[in-house]
This record gives sequence, structure tokens and C-alpha cells, in this order.
Amino acid sequence: MACSARDVIAELERNLKPGPGDNKFIPLVAEGRVPLPVLGAFAAEQIFIIRSAQRSFLTLAACSEELAIEFFTRRTRRANQAIADSIRFAEACGFSEEDLRDYEPLPGCQAYAAYYAWLALNGDTLDVALAMVPNYDTWGTYCGQLLPSLREIYEFTDDQVAFFELFTPPPTELDEQAVAVIQQGLDEDWRPKHALRYGRLLQSYELMFWNTLADRAGS
Repeated sequence: MACSARDVIAELERNLKPGPGDNKFIPLVAEGRVPLPVLGAFAAEQIFIIRSAQRSFLTLAACSEELAIEFFTRRTRRANQAIADSIRFAEACGFSEEDLRDYEPLPGCQAYAAYYAWLALNGDTLDVALAMVPNYDTWGTYCGQLLPSLREIYEFTDDQVAFFELFTPPPTELDEQAVAVIQQGLDEDWRPKHALRYGRLLQSYELMFWNTLADRAGS
């Protein structure tokens, strides 16, 4: 029986689904306990991450076959918009242009981007593509969970929280392009080898990002 990409993705998502209490930052935001400078730091960290990830995705694309090239390059297309939205959110949190220029990133926040750079140089591209699917779902879910608190408690406008809207997918959204890439690989006798490891580390570094900021909020 032929392997189904949807089944492979669903199994990986089940194995990597984070626990309800793993992210310590979102409950703090929901309680209004994250100071504006820490929310601004979120945006400043994202600017570093997005710029690094953009290069990592282009490197992965350069090592890939047809469908996967489009899959990875597609991830870079919203980068300029995401950076502009990050800057707008940082400004709403009181960061000036000089603050952003002089901001020193936190190691716990940047481990995620550093691991993507490692994957771009060392990873099997199809395993990386597969590992990205549950991680993007986690990221989008967290961004969606933040939106009500940012609007209602912190009273940010829709324009100021556009960054979070950009990454918030519908709950049932599945990246059809990822399905096509993985299915093509499966049809050509590729089988996942390192996707679980890659995905586990991506999810762990993702949580490290959020929880580093949570620790900063509590300090």
C-alpha cells in the first residue's frame, strides 16, 4: 500500500504536539503581566529570526528538487511584510528605531534560528520540509492565542498586531504544498529518517523562544 503524505504528517503532528502548559509566555500575556519592553523584545527578536530564516530557506531551496524549491522559497515571500509588522508592533511597545538598531538578541530566543541554519547546511531537505509542518502549526496557534489578549488587555489596534494576524492560520488549514512535496518524495521511495528528530528540536527551540521571554517578563 502506498504511503500517504497526510498520514505521515498527521503522525508527526501527534508525536510533536506541545502540552497545554509548555508555553509560559501566553498565560502571562493573558494576565497582562508582560511589560511593554518585553513585548517589544518579542518583536526585536523576531526581526533577527526572520532575516536568518529567510537565508536558511533559500539555502534549503538551492539543495532541493522542483516542488521543494517552491515550498522553501514560498516561506521567504512574507519576510519583508513580517519585518515591517514587527517594527510596527515594537514601536507600539515604545521601541524607537535606535532601540531596535541597538537591541542585543537573547541566546534562548535565537537558538531557533540557529538550528534552522544548521538544518539548511546539514539536513535532508524532505525531512526538514516534513518537520516544518507541525512547527508552523504550533507557531500559528500561539500567535492566534495571543491576539485576543493583545487587543483587549493591552489595547493594541489591528494595525499594531498585524504581525500576529500574518501567522495565524484557520484551525483546519493544512499546507497543501507541503503535502505535495512529501507525497512526491514518498512516491519516489523516500522515507522519513530524521524528521522526528528535526521536528522535536524545532519544537523545543520554539518553546525556548517563548519561555526565554516569559523568564524576562518575570525578572
